[in-house]
Amino acid sequence: MRLHLDLDDELVAALDRRAEQRSRSALIAELIRRGLDDECRWDDIEASLGAISDTGHEWDEDPADWVRTQRRDDCRRSG
Repeated sequence: MRLHLDLDDELVAALDRRAEQRSRSALIAELIRRGLDDECRWDDIEASLGAISDTGHEWDEDPADWVRTQRRDDCRRSG
């Protein structure tokens, strides 16, 4: 599919420097793909905000003790 974009000269020059052996179109497609992935990831992060309570955790009183207990009870650890 064709798409028309208006870009300023500095942006096109930076794009050309970055594209190297690839075509502009391939680089633009890859950058858009990455940008959309990032946007989706941020949507997921924002949607999950508040899903976990920020109080009442096992580790709230003594985080160091909680970590030591977790390590001690982990059967995969040796020593």
